[in-house]
Amino acid sequence: MIFAVPDMTCGHCKAAIETAIAGAGGQAQVDLAAKRVTVTGVDAETAQSRLQDAGFTPSPVEGA
Repeated sequence: MIFAVPDMTCGHCKAAIETAIAGAGGQAQVDLAAKRVTVTGVDAETAQSRLQDAGFTPSPVEGA
């Protein structure tokens, strides 16, 4: 599942996202330049919830 995360801007954001997803048992691949996060290992609902709990506003990328 790929999420657009327009409010991530720096390495701290990247680390916070990776930690949030890892805490749910998944893995996050963060592309800061594209403001996209690819999540594997957890379902979309859990991933979106974890990203929101970390303070971000993720939107699923349709067709990705």
